[in-house]
Amino acid sequence: MNEPVLARLQQLMTLREEVETLGLGGPWTPPADWVDQGTHLLLLLDVPGVDAGTLELHEEDGTVTVAGRREAAERLLSAERPTGTFTRTLTFPEVVIPQSGQASLNAGVLSVRFEKRRPTIDVNASDANRA
Repeated sequence: MNEPVLARLQQLMTLREEVETLGLGGPWTPPADWVDQGTHLLLLLDVPGVDAGTLELHEEDGTVTVAGRREAAERLLSAERPTGTFTRTLTFPEVVIPQSGQASLNAGVLSVRFEKRRPTIDVNASDANRA
């Protein structure tokens, strides 16, 4: 299978898990963005309320998996935010150097910066420098 098919299959499997567990306190799926930083790729994952000690990061075969847990309040009167465990597997949009990820958690956003194997060179910027 090619990567787009695998990514779509992963999305469908995640959606199925979400539908099967509606109202059961998990699993849930945090939204994610990939940002191209030239020499690096930056993964941003929204995980507000997740204890940093529960976060796990694993790279394998062109994918990165992030897992963690958000606990529910003890005396919850109304619930709209998902709680419980989450696992999110994302395919790298470009090839990275294995195990180059550096993670930080700030204001509920997990940032993981990976070094690209082949950095993106902005041709327009180098042309501007010559002028």
